[in-house]
Amino acid sequence: MINTHAYDYINVLDKAADASWQRNTVLANNIANLDTPGYKRQDVDFESQLRQAMKSSRYQTIDAKVANIKLSHLQARTYTDHGAYSYRTDGNNVDIDTENVELASNQLKYQGLTNSINQEFANLKSVMK
Repeated sequence: MINTHAYDYINVLDKAADASWQRNTVLANNIANLDTPGYKRQDVDFESQLRQAMKSSRYQTIDAKVANIKLSHLQARTYTDHGAYSYRTDGNNVDIDTENVELASNQLKYQGLTNSINQEFANLKSVMK
């Protein structure tokens, strides 16, 4: 990671894009295990950690909040969703419709994040001209 305030947004967006990529992999794994008896769906949580990091500096501007984020504390966390709950007789709790909607939503989020990263670099490039 680059340690200058000029890249703060890019570094946070990069972490978010990595988490989105990780979530895409987990959702694809859920779909692949649709018919595996006893399999429990998994998901990735990143947004709650980012929200917590942004709350820690309540009376600051967005720029100051982003500059104060400790990137090492922003880690995507994979967790098992409803580990003891299943509506199927084989113990699997993966619903293909839900997984497909979550996958499509996550892909849109990833595309938005990469577009934002590209825009930040375009902004830096225009400033340097």
